[in-house]
Amino acid sequence: MAEMIIKKVRVDGLFEAMKGKDVYAPVTEDGISRFKLVDGTPNLKFKNSRKPPKEAFFPQTEKMFDLVKDGTRFVGAKDVPSRDKDIVMFGIRPCDGRAFNVLDELFNWDYKDPYYLDKREKATVIGLACTLPEMPNNNCFCTSMGGSPGSSEGMDMLWVDIGDSYYVESLNDKGNAILELGKGIFEESGDDIRSSAGKAIEDAANAIDRKLDTDGVRDALAKTFDNDYWAEFSKRCMGCGICTFLCPTCHCFDIQDIVKNGEGVRQRTWDSCQFDYYSIHASNHNPRPEKKNRQRNRVYHKFYYSENKLGLVGCVGCGRCINLCPVNIDIIEVIQGAKELGQ
Repeated sequence: MAEMIIKKVRVDGLFEAMKGKDVYAPVTEDGISRFKLVDGTPNLKFKNSRKPPKEAFFPQTEKMFDLVKDGTRFVGAKDVPSRDKDIVMFGIRPCDGRAFNVLDELFNWDYKDPYYLDKREKATVIGLACTLPEMPNNNCFCTSMGGSPGSSEGMDMLWVDIGDSYYVESLNDKGNAILELGKGIFEESGDDIRSSAGKAIEDAANAIDRKLDTDGVRDALAKTFDNDYWAEFSKRCMGCGICTFLCPTCHCFDIQDIVKNGEGVRQRTWDSCQFDYYSIHASNHNPRPEKKNRQRNRVYHKFYYSENKLGLVGCVGCGRCINLCPVNIDIIEVIQGAKELGQ
């Protein structure tokens, strides 16, 4: 692991050196941050993005291939070419870096998804540790989920704001390639700099007020599947899907063939287990006909099914689903309630 620093006044030079790559970074518009393609240096004084950065690798709508036509009939498919430009994901918060680990396992699991993996393999992820005063948010609980404001999981490089500079850790060959690209821009670090970075991360961790005791959650969920609890707390759910669309680990999608002006494409689009039509079978049977079934599925997927199948909990404690739920459903309170019932 290489340790360096970069003065804030020299960050522009690194972004100039990265031209020729697709650089995604946080952009704040009307007080809302999201990751977008940029051609200059972004403002790194930002709260975490509203939409998770997963959409750079797993877009909300993505063309899978063109449909090939013979006369009036579609008879085959023409693959979409792979990317010809490398990606740099710059300024990823640690919770979102950890979420990439979940998506990496999922899209490599029983079937290797070429669309996600092509972009992921060509990407360098540069993380930005959560430090005061911008972070943490009111509903962050990453430390309860095994994370940290300074976690480097899922990243190739981690930056920590230490005042007029960033402390930089290069974690692998992709990170080292960025150091080489910015040769003469990065400077040697030292023990005092590392100590300052550690203190900034510690202060951010101490500022996280919300906690979730995850001990015994799986056992509690195994006991409460048929409990009326799921109907009670889900009564106010609107089925809007915000909790899943804004989750950095949710990955469900629908596939559609779109024909326009005689030309056809197959595309996939984010879907949500909170929609009533999500699980309808071809027979018209719906195994999750009520909101209680769908809300329960979301919780079990995060804290039970994902761990059973992937060995990873499907929640990283980013707090987005709590922040943006229009009816104030709070996943921390939901899990705590289920634990009390299952004890």
